[in-house]
Amino acid sequence: MDLERLIESGAKVIDVRTRAEYMGGNVPGSKNIPLNEIIDRIEEFKSAGVPLILCCASGGRSGQAHNYLSSFGIECYNGGSWFDVNFAVANSAS
Repeated sequence: MDLERLIESGAKVIDVRTRAEYMGGNVPGSKNIPLNEIIDRIEEFKSAGVPLILCCASGGRSGQAHNYLSSFGIECYNGGSWFDVNFAVANSAS
């Protein structure tokens, strides 16, 4: 998986950290959907229409989200830490 290529092709970044964590810093243009809300918002993910890059603080929660969403056939990738995804977004913009 090449995060920069995914971003350049229109992938959407979903941050699964808590709202408080997200407010402390996040990837520009990302959407915050905390891990505990994913089950209730599955239709939103199904209708995204683009690949999803999932991120969190270290990659653990985004890995859980990836496993769950993938089981529904949703194209998604565990981007790991939001810092890593933020770096990829910055590189894809240059």
